[in-house]
Amino acid sequence: MLLNYEVLDNKLVVKLEGELDHHVSEEIRQELDELIEKKRCKLLIFDLSGLHFMDSSGIGVIMGRYKSISKNGGKVCVIKVSDKIDKIFNLSGLYRIVDKHENLKDALDSM
Repeated sequence: MLLNYEVLDNKLVVKLEGELDHHVSEEIRQELDELIEKKRCKLLIFDLSGLHFMDSSGIGVIMGRYKSISKNGGKVCVIKVSDKIDKIFNLSGLYRIVDKHENLKDALDSM
């Protein structure tokens, strides 16, 4: 699992590549929590263009970051979601708390 990020003002863009599963979820959680706190992020955008697999631990990573960001009035978005990952989001109900956008510009404009 590769995690690349970019901070634009108080907006954190995270690109995930590979598999977001129980093997890497704790490490990803910790890294994201540190970034969110350090950068005081109000918008977290997950670029999922390189994500090939996600299990329930991955769902937990996204839900947990939503909980921490929404406490401070922020929100979480996803962009570039493959059909396979889109199905997981739909089945898990993540789209009730996470907005989906086609591209980075649309996600940045949503805040």
